[in-house]
Amino acid sequence: MLMERLRETLKEPATRTLDVNTSDMTVVHRHVLLNKRMLRRMFEGFYAECRRLDGRLFNGCDGPRLEIGSGSSIIKEFWPDVVTSDIKPLPFVDRVVDAQAMPFADGSLRAIYGINVFHHLPRPRLFFREAIRVLQPGGGVVFIEPYHGVFARWLFPRLHDSEIFDLTADSWENNLQSGPCSGANQALSGIIFDRDRERFLREFPELELVLDRPHTHLSYLLSGGVNFRQLVPGWAGGLAPLLESVLSPLNRWIALQHTIVLRKRRQAGAGQRILLAA
Repeated sequence: MLMERLRETLKEPATRTLDVNTSDMTVVHRHVLLNKRMLRRMFEGFYAECRRLDGRLFNGCDGPRLEIGSGSSIIKEFWPDVVTSDIKPLPFVDRVVDAQAMPFADGSLRAIYGINVFHHLPRPRLFFREAIRVLQPGGGVVFIEPYHGVFARWLFPRLHDSEIFDLTADSWENNLQSGPCSGANQALSGIIFDRDRERFLREFPELELVLDRPHTHLSYLLSGGVNFRQLVPGWAGGLAPLLESVLSPLNRWIALQHTIVLRKRRQAGAGQRILLAA
């Protein structure tokens, strides 16, 4: 009860009466993102990470780059060539796209980016099959998702009343979702890419898991994200990256998010290479 009261007290006022699944909520989230300097810097770092890993790991591909579940994303301010998309029609998103049934030709995309969107996919196997179909050989996916370490397992179940965090879920599929943004299991990436990694690799041998790296991102917590009030004054935001660097050796325990990179194999049967970075 105390956590519920605290959560309600800290909520961004403009979000309190809105349904998380509506376009109105996404518009509010975008306004928050544009006006919270600390949060904006953090997302700028997310976009830079996507692009850096794309350039490093998807060499030899020249197709378009697609962001799925863009929602309130401002990625085009930094990388205008990225095609933004969302399952909802939004005035600041290029295309309406269901990531589980993408309207793109076979082998046409270089990269797919997704920030806090993978766990919202109720049928992740459909996404994996579509990614295999639309990506060029050597192209891939960069996801930034909620992590599943000790601190994350304590925090995330208490953070949002519209989502769950259940690492024990038997199925990858989620039949509890009541909309594109509600009922999602924030532990999905931990289930598939950690707990059930061997099953994932067996089911989708065309995809290579090349990176799974946790990162602290205290900026996310201290900024309040798009749903909560900022917890520290603006001037303190500049100290967060320094503190994150100092705490990075503890990331496997205190990380809040992790970056996952999947790459479509150029040749069937090539050896699996996984880079696990602290």
